[in-house]
Formats: sequence, structure tokens, C-alpha cells
Amino acid sequence: MQQNINSDKVVQNLMASWQASGLKQKLIFTFAIIALFRFGAQLPIYGINNEVFQALAGGNNLIGFLDMFSGGALGKVSIFALGIGPYITSSIIMQLLTVIIPSLERAQKEDGEAGRRKIQQITRVFAVGLALFQSLIFAFALFKLPNAIMAGVNPVMFFIGSAVSLTAGAMIVMWLAELITEKGVGNGASLLIFVGIIAGIPLYCNRTATLVSANPVMQLKLLALIAIFVATIIFIVVLHEAARKVPIVSARRQVGNKVYGGQNTNIPFKLNPGGVMPIIFAIAIMLFPATVLGFVQQMHIENVTLAQIFQKLSAIFSANSLSYYVIYFVLIVALTFFYASIVPSMQPKEIANNLKKYGSAIPGVKPGKPTADRLDEILSRIMLIGALSLGIIAMVPTIAAKVTEITTFQGIGATSLIILVGVALDFVNQIKTHMLAKNYESFLQQ
Repeated sequence: MQQNINSDKVVQNLMASWQASGLKQKLIFTFAIIALFRFGAQLPIYGINNEVFQALAGGNNLIGFLDMFSGGALGKVSIFALGIGPYITSSIIMQLLTVIIPSLERAQKEDGEAGRRKIQQITRVFAVGLALFQSLIFAFALFKLPNAIMAGVNPVMFFIGSAVSLTAGAMIVMWLAELITEKGVGNGASLLIFVGIIAGIPLYCNRTATLVSANPVMQLKLLALIAIFVATIIFIVVLHEAARKVPIVSARRQVGNKVYGGQNTNIPFKLNPGGVMPIIFAIAIMLFPATVLGFVQQMHIENVTLAQIFQKLSAIFSANSLSYYVIYFVLIVALTFFYASIVPSMQPKEIANNLKKYGSAIPGVKPGKPTADRLDEILSRIMLIGALSLGIIAMVPTIAAKVTEITTFQGIGATSLIILVGVALDFVNQIKTHMLAKNYESFLQQ
């Protein structure tokens, strides 16, 4: 009986979310953009021999990993082969420059919407340059790959056309992501990566079923691996929702015969304020040199010394090497701290000034600098725990896959799980926020 009541409540909540003013249109718009993105991922560039590149992708871990985040667009050498990568890389660089360059920092913090629009425009321009650079490397690698160009196609026109098509495709993906962020539900870039990962799940399941179908021992190992994946998902949800609540006391003020303030509240600081963004940023940073080095190796460099240098660098950034995971772990920890440093709600000095301005304080701590120091101490501890937890979670399923010898799920390992769960939670939370806002507006109009 209780289960039926709970099921009815779930259905009622879903119906309420669908009927909420404006939410239905936003959801339809979001799904329409995603469908358009999936359609573009199936359109190959002109003159490419897909079978040759797919055979190369099947035996190359790096290309297979990139293909997963593009939703199969890279394996098909479609016009969306570069995916959202150039835009994310450009966003990372701009956020770093915003911290370093004072004029950009002022534009972001003091100039309001106009300043943020200016930074966004610079990010787009820089993304075009990155997309063009990556397109030229990719097109040159295809040009050098034996039998990659179909018979009768002019090589020069293929090179130029491929570079232009790939650059234009990356800009279209960037535009689609921004449309989702502005007019849809959720973060557009994260959602497109989410969809790309989801699109590859049937292939991973099919490969895994083929691997374990005739081997009982491997089937037991598969159950153990799935159990680790489920535990990882639980820890990801806990990490995503966990928060440290710092108690705040408001000063009492008497106006006439009424007394205001004096209430005890708290400031919730999330254990992982960056969500999935540190993971996505770390992947973008790791994949950029790995992509360039991977394609350089396909060119068969004649200089022995230069070839050995590239070979050693490729080994460092190889997904099968220990150095890759060490660098990846360090990047996740560093980017978690960096992302927290640029989030407005995680700035100790600004929070302390606002508390002092409105007559509030932390119990037992003086307003002003002592409050800022106390908040900085609390946030440093929270960030350390959150960053290390995120890094460890990113390592465990990958190590488990190697121990169980079931590497067919490696494409949907810890990195993908964190992105999938994080984006799904953000998507649901945005729907809830929209529903609460609409209910509040309806209440005010009554």
C-alpha cells in the first residue's frame, strides 16, 4: 500500500514538472537540440573511408576514449568529430586568464553582465582558433593514413574541406551547447558530453556480454565489477550532495516595538562545489597533448631522435601508464581547488564582508578579518577532503577493471560515471529549482 502511495506521488511530481509554466517548453527545446546533435554526429565528412579509420580507432585506446565523449562522432569521422572539446579547452584557458589578468578579473566581477558577455565572446573566438588548430592536425593525420581517402577524391581539396568542415562542426556544437544553457535545462556542454557517453553504452554492454558469455569465472568477475560501479555511484551521489553547514547568528535590531534578527541560520559549503567540471577540465587538459602526440606518431617521423622523444611523451600520456593516472589525479585535485577559488559563494573575504554588513557573525568569532580567516580555514579543509575524494573515486573503478580483466567497460569507467551521475543530478536539481520558482511566483500572484 505504501509503495502505491509513493508511486502515485512520483507520478504526480512528474506531471507537475511537465505542467509547470515554461518548463515543458524548455525540456522539449533541450531534447530537440540533443536530437539535432545526435543527427550531426552521424554525418561523415566528404571523401573519408570510414572503415579504415574505424579499424584504427578499434585498436587505439586514445581514439576510442575520444570517440566515447563525442558519442561515436570521431569514429565515424563526422562533421562533429571534435565535439565540445575546443570550447571546453577555451573555457579553461579563459578562466585561468581571468584569475591572472586584472582587467579580465574586473570585467567578470565588477562590470556585471556586460563584462561576462565580453569574456564569453573572447572565449568563443579562442575556441575557433583551437578548433582550427585541431582540425588541421586531424585532417593532416587522415591525409597521411593509408587508404583513408576514397578513390577519385582530390587530396588537396580533401585536406581543405576536412579542416573547414571539422572547424565549422565544432562551432555548431558550441552553439548548440550555449542554446541549451540559455534556453533549455541544464549546462549545455555537460549535457552533450552526457549524451555522447550514453550513446556508447549499448556497444560496451555488447562487448562485455561477448567476453563473459562462455566463461563462468569472468561472469563472477563481472558481478564484482558491477558491484564496485554501483558503490562508486553511491559515493558520487554522497560527494555531490554533501555540505558543511557553518552556523551564523544575526544581531537583534529593535525598530519601534518590534525586534528583528537574532535568528540562527547557517551557510552550506558544498564538499564538491565544482561538480563534474574539474573532471571535464582534467580530461580536456589530458586529451589535448595525447591527441596531438597520437596523431604525430601516425606520421612515421624519419628523424630517430625526434621519433623517440615523441614516443616517450606518448608513453607518459598513454591511458595504460601509471604516469597518466598520477597526472590525472593531481589535475583533479588542483582543478577542484581552482574551481572553488572562482565560485562567488566560496570567497572567504567577500562572505565575511557581507556578514559584517548585515550584522551577522559566526558564533565565537569576531567580524571582519577573524571571520575571513576562520572561513578560509574551514573551506581549505572542505576542499582538501572533496578534492582527494573526487580523485580517489576517479581511480577505483579503473583499477577494478584492470584487476578483474574486464576492460570492455573501460570507456565507461570512473570518469564517465562521475560525469553521468553529476550531470544527471544537476539536471534534476535544475528542474526542481524551476518548479519551486514557478510555485513561488504562483503563490505571490494569489
